[in-house]
Amino acid sequence: MKSLTRRTFIGKTGLGLGSALFAGPAIVRGQNLNSKIRLAAIGVGGKGSSDVAGAAACGLEVVGICDVDDNPLNRMAEKYPGAAKFKDFRKMLEKLEKECDAVTISTPDHVHGVAAMMAMGMGKHIYCQKPLTQTVWESRMLRNLARDKKIATQMGNQGSAENGLRRGVEVIQAGVIGAPLELHVWTNRPIWPQGVERPQGSDPVPEGLDWDLWLGPAADRPYKKDTYHAFKWRGWKDFGTGALGDMACHGVNMPFRALKLGYPTRVECEVSSRTFLETYPVSSRVRFDFPEREGLPPLKFWWYEGTPNSDFKPLRPYPEITKDVVLWRRGLPPSGALIVGEKGLAFLPDDYGATCHIKLEGEDSFTNVGKHEACQAIPQSIPRSPGHYQEWVDAINGGPAAFSNFEIAAYLNEIILLGCMAQNIGEGRPMDWDGPNMKSTNIPEASALVKREYRKGWEPVI
Repeated sequence: MKSLTRRTFIGKTGLGLGSALFAGPAIVRGQNLNSKIRLAAIGVGGKGSSDVAGAAACGLEVVGICDVDDNPLNRMAEKYPGAAKFKDFRKMLEKLEKECDAVTISTPDHVHGVAAMMAMGMGKHIYCQKPLTQTVWESRMLRNLARDKKIATQMGNQGSAENGLRRGVEVIQAGVIGAPLELHVWTNRPIWPQGVERPQGSDPVPEGLDWDLWLGPAADRPYKKDTYHAFKWRGWKDFGTGALGDMACHGVNMPFRALKLGYPTRVECEVSSRTFLETYPVSSRVRFDFPEREGLPPLKFWWYEGTPNSDFKPLRPYPEITKDVVLWRRGLPPSGALIVGEKGLAFLPDDYGATCHIKLEGEDSFTNVGKHEACQAIPQSIPRSPGHYQEWVDAINGGPAAFSNFEIAAYLNEIILLGCMAQNIGEGRPMDWDGPNMKSTNIPEASALVKREYRKGWEPVI
């Protein structure tokens, strides 16, 4: 596999200089420039419905729709009666290979990697929901394919398009809060079942649902009502990535860019609720250690997850760390991020980083970066977004790369998945990590989690 050093990565993606993220070659090919871009959609229920609508609103022609469940598939067919219907994405891609230019992927996490690799191997432009993949190996593969095939890509962490997120990156990289020392990110997820055992027995598969196709690359298991499909799969290790995989692509997005994080050298699940074999914990705290990078000091990042209204009190930053936020907001918000710098704090009050507030030494409260006096002279260096889906469509048409293109999104996703690996390994087991080579140097079973075992017939096709 091709590896990418931090310096080379920054040079290619402009992580340090935001405007460079929008420089890219014209990549439209194999389509009639006088006609609409033709879209095939994999997964059209839930978020898939809005992904198709968002792409169509930007002018894409929906020519194929695919879902393993007849209910969302038929609803989508009513909106796009001219689109061909499929239940198996593999058959759709084979059938429409010469009739589509772009693909959206909005399935459960475990299907993202195999679907994207097949479509990218055909040279299709890809919009894929977060988390980009379920494994580190899949993320690396998608990053390499995007580069090698020169296709337009975008991950579905829509906060990337927010002006406030981009302004926050500019302000922090300009040094307003000083050198960053700590990062704390917390979420109110999971809002789905985690910390549970697999139920015994089986139930009849609902009419219209192809359970074998829903399982896809995951190991075979019986269908159980109200357990996996349609929403409760996120907490299961075979199908989802837990609260960390689901929400960190949002909550860590802005800090990852602003703090130039790169690969951590060590990751540890410091503490968690009871460990279960097949599901992620109810609540946990995971620490990532980042080395010196581009003149910035070493940094520690703590991730906290857990539902405030659950029976298990969720893990959160120590009160001493968030006291200024609590005083200002009259309590700690359910989700947020706090960057601790040598000269002050930066606070993001939600999952998406859409707004950024800073409090410098000697100040009584936080102020939005758009109004803080110390930020006024900092120039804009990152172009503002025409819209999350529009960025991807513009890139397909030969414009600049989308802000969350796979070159950067797959890097972010790799780092997040290391936290999922640490949760799988268990609390109190620091995992030393060799990022470029995708392996742990001290825990052999961690390296075994880099790539999943694919069920026969579902091996990646490129």
